[in-house]
Amino acid sequence: MSSSTAAAAARPSGAHRPPRRSDELERERPRGADPAPHRVAFLVYDGVTLLDVAGPAEVFKEANRFGADYRIVLLSPTGDDVTSNLGFGVTVDDAVTAEPPADTYLVPGSDRYPRTRVPADLADAARVPAAGARRVASICTGAFILAAAGLLDGKRATTHWQVTHELAARCPTCRVEPDAIYVRDGSTYTSAGVTAGIDLALALVEEDHGSALTRDVARALVVYMQRSGGQSQFSAPLQGPPPRSPALRKITDLVTADPRGNHSLAELAKHLNVSTRHLTRLFHDELSTTPARYVENIRFDMSRALLDHGHTATQAATLAGFPSYESMRRVFARKLSLSPAAYQRRFGTARRATAG
Repeated sequence: MSSSTAAAAARPSGAHRPPRRSDELERERPRGADPAPHRVAFLVYDGVTLLDVAGPAEVFKEANRFGADYRIVLLSPTGDDVTSNLGFGVTVDDAVTAEPPADTYLVPGSDRYPRTRVPADLADAARVPAAGARRVASICTGAFILAAAGLLDGKRATTHWQVTHELAARCPTCRVEPDAIYVRDGSTYTSAGVTAGIDLALALVEEDHGSALTRDVARALVVYMQRSGGQSQFSAPLQGPPPRSPALRKITDLVTADPRGNHSLAELAKHLNVSTRHLTRLFHDELSTTPARYVENIRFDMSRALLDHGHTATQAATLAGFPSYESMRRVFARKLSLSPAAYQRRFGTARRATAG
């Protein structure tokens, strides 16, 4: 973490303020850069997730090494220094105001606001500068602050996969996309969980300076310029709440208990002594899916867990109840944009093989 981005991590909040980050970045900016700097303002507040600030800020700062001219400032609702989610003090440059306008206004997230309502003063601190900014973006649960400020009304948006349902409930006019790494709707951007802020920042740099400079930044930071797949590849199995009706609960329990069984539409309907049309309607009304897709999702969740625990792809397909490896591979490609083997390489272990 750079001293120019995360604001003296070990220093208590309220300690003596060092030179402003804009001064530091001025010294680091290459000669011959565009004389009109691009002002990137972060809204910070008590409990802000530090990585939501430091990750994107590091992307913009690294871009300056390759010819960009981003000026990073940290703003709080009152201008006072704040304390991050890790307990580290974050030194603030100034209070939130409408002037000077930010070219890019970024709102990081916090663990607090999916659980509690966003305070009015924090929502105002997002709303006021956003009116004059060229573009506004949130990182992770910062989307809840944008939503409270009315900045996501009628727009497509995303946030961390664990709280997409809560965001949809808080902002009923939003179209929440739970699998997206980031979403752009006009001049408003929202991104998924913490490290997706880096993906979003790289996309913003690419908009400003093209792919060649952005590729240099990604290589310097040792990150993907654009990662494959969506949030589903990182999420835990999502089976949702149990159905309300005892009849449908009987069917879902049956599928979950034995994914390898014969769960064709006709066989499932026989278990309840109902027509296939009636069973399909039950699934649609209560689970917003079809019986076949529900069975597929259960098998997908199980196969992914089996891969996580070291089974081969062929074993996982068989044990999870897929008719063949190829049918499992198609589901992985559709849901994750990854093959089962690629998924296992990426998520099966954090260890790297070493020569013995």
